Amino acid sequence: MSDRLQSPLGRLRLGVNIDHVATVRNARGSDYPDPVRAAKLAEAAGADGITAHLREDRRHIRDADIEALMNSLTVPLNFEMAATDEMQQIALRHVPHAVCIVPEKREERTTEGGLEVARDENRIADFIAPLKDAGCRVSLFIAADEAQVLSASRIGAEVVELHAGAYCDFLSEGRTEAAHEELERLRAMSQYGHSLGLEVHAGHGITYDSVASIAAFPEVMELNIGHFLIGEAIFSGLDSAIRRMRALMDKARADTFGEGVA
Repeated sequence: MSDRLQSPLGRLRLGVNIDHVATVRNARGSDYPDPVRAAKLAEAAGADGITAHLREDRRHIRDADIEALMNSLTVPLNFEMAATDEMQQIALRHVPHAVCIVPEKREERTTEGGLEVARDENRIADFIAPLKDAGCRVSLFIAADEAQVLSASRIGAEVVELHAGAYCDFLSEGRTEAAHEELERLRAMSQYGHSLGLEVHAGHGITYDSVASIAAFPEVMELNIGHFLIGEAIFSGLDSAIRRMRALMDKARADTFGEGVA
């Protein structure tokens, strides 16, 4: 990619979440479609990393998928996980490039909100310490909230991933004012997180229609996108869906920072 498409803080990365390839596989109890094959296709299409969430109930990604991804990928694996002893041990066994700690409830369809860090600092700090010691890059998936961002910094997380779902939902519902307010909250917390020395990512619910506004934030270094891309792949193919998302991200950066930004 041309340097002209970079923000002053660096190139915007795309992480592709392949969870819902596994969802389709598991619906029939078969061996296909293979999420590892999807991850390799995503790599070839321009993904900078692969995200996979091993849930407690194994509703999509399975333990064997994590092992296969670790053995197959040439781009980093972002291992999403709940803050449980079981998941900590799995992460320590595999030592992926990054672990992203997310809240998890069995009854939810997808992750419904950010991790509560501010009221649980001591426990989460103790939980992430062995992961950091093992060499994993620790990310916390949080709401765009000042108290949560500050707590993430205070306990030693290297990365925060801001929950973009509310903005994306408001935008798709045509709730313009609410979408604008949520986008400004994301903008402010991106700036705040960066000011504290955190690397800022964003994810959840991002589509072709919502990506440009978030990609234009110079402090955001990575977008993690999954469900939408897997859905679009049904109609256009995974390679095409990822390349289009990558192009929209790059255009947003270029439109924001101009042709001469290195």
